[in-house]
Amino acid sequence: MSETAPSLSIGQVAERTGLSVHALRFYEREGILADPVRRGPGGRRVYSEQDVEWLNLCIILRASGMPLPAIRQYTGLVRQGAGNELERLALLRRHQELVTAQIGRLTECLELIGYKVRVYEDHLDQGAADDLCGSLPEN
Repeated sequence: MSETAPSLSIGQVAERTGLSVHALRFYEREGILADPVRRGPGGRRVYSEQDVEWLNLCIILRASGMPLPAIRQYTGLVRQGAGNELERLALLRRHQELVTAQIGRLTECLELIGYKVRVYEDHLDQGAADDLCGSLPEN
């Protein structure tokens, strides 16, 4: 007896990925899915666990700032199969460099925000004992 992979409806995939049904259709139209979406009886979209895993990867790439054209390019390389791993690696390394730079900028922002929080906390701690009506530190 052969087992078939469970199939998921577009609603189930939307629920599992956090993407809207509209976004899933958009991803399909834009060529973001690694495999063509199968159709079940009545023409309804049928997804697999592998589709969900791919979508989760795309969600992470998108959340990290990868533009849709780059995700589409990566998807195209994956669709082509073995033999283009150097191109895939180069694309991911470029994105990794951009994300690393973004993390550096965000770390600087977080440090400044942390400093300002400490300034206000110190001011309020002193003000609670001294002068609650005094002015707050500048900026």
